[in-house]
Amino acid sequence: MSKRDYYEVLGIAKSATEVEIKKSFRKLAMKYHPDRNPDDAESEAKFKEVKEAYDILSDARKRQAYDQFGHAGVSGQQSGFGGGGFGDNFSDIFSDFFGGSRGGAGQSRAERGSDLRYNLDLTLEEAVTGTEIEIEVPTWVQCKKCAGSGAKEGTKPQTCATCQGVGQIHMQQGFFAIQQTCPHCHGAGEMIADPCGSCSGQGRVRERKKLSVKIPAGIDNGDRIRLTGEGEAGAHGGSTGDLYVQIKMKPHPVFTREETHLFCEVPVCATMLMMGGEIGVPTLSGKVSLKIPAGTQTGKSFRLREKGVQGVRQKTPGDLFCKVQAEIPVKLTEAQQALVKKLNESLEKNGNQHSPTKQSWYDKVKSFFKE
Repeated sequence: MSKRDYYEVLGIAKSATEVEIKKSFRKLAMKYHPDRNPDDAESEAKFKEVKEAYDILSDARKRQAYDQFGHAGVSGQQSGFGGGGFGDNFSDIFSDFFGGSRGGAGQSRAERGSDLRYNLDLTLEEAVTGTEIEIEVPTWVQCKKCAGSGAKEGTKPQTCATCQGVGQIHMQQGFFAIQQTCPHCHGAGEMIADPCGSCSGQGRVRERKKLSVKIPAGIDNGDRIRLTGEGEAGAHGGSTGDLYVQIKMKPHPVFTREETHLFCEVPVCATMLMMGGEIGVPTLSGKVSLKIPAGTQTGKSFRLREKGVQGVRQKTPGDLFCKVQAEIPVKLTEAQQALVKKLNESLEKNGNQHSPTKQSWYDKVKSFFKE
């Protein structure tokens, strides 16, 4: 008999998030659980089907294999009811409904440390060439005196007398025989009689940690660098979280950046735009010459290929776009004003052949008022 689609079994879409998968699983698991449906073979079969679907879709690697190859891609990976799979998947469900969890030994006191984020401002030059920067991060680090145990030096945590180290106590509610987290050790199975004076029993202390961050060439605004194990130390000897360095670009006085392309505005004398010529423009690798054709209009952009930024994942650099802006001369002398006036009169004698854009604009204005 062929198996039903796992998404169909849980009643979710293929784009469902982890939260939606878990929510649907909880609802169906409680509905078909054997304890709620004694001697009901059909409910038991549905319960197993629901659990099998959840085992695959809740695991990112198995879910990817299933989405690509179907049931054949995850054949033999279902955990069924053997081993610790039952307790692992259903402990949180029973905790929600009955204030405890079903079966299993005491859980570890250790808690994984939190991930941290550090905002790092970079100049364009640092981002383009790559560099190494030292940062200082306020964080939790493992207590050296107790080595993260939380107990005073020379002592160690003692087995909880209430649950005898199991971490749970038995509870009876109606026909349900369940276990509840021990209220004294909170599921750890052990107690600290004499806490460490340095960390007050937490197993970690606050410090400012110095780290060296390698910045790859071509990194861009919004990118982030992950430093594994450089986040907060976990409580009671738990594993350390990760540190994410978030890149933010500082404004540059000359260039603006869009991915691997650079943009800049170049002021050019109006006479240069009229007559044409050659100017020097800046690039990241030095100054280059740019030819300006006669009659170039202000706002015209010139493209310099491969004079931009080479991204982290790109094989070739982007381009540099230079936008020329006409600079009108100021503080003219009387002689200069006379020359400009003479030039203007000469241009006007020849009609609009020297100002095609101006004539086009006036034609549009006339058409607008006629309408």
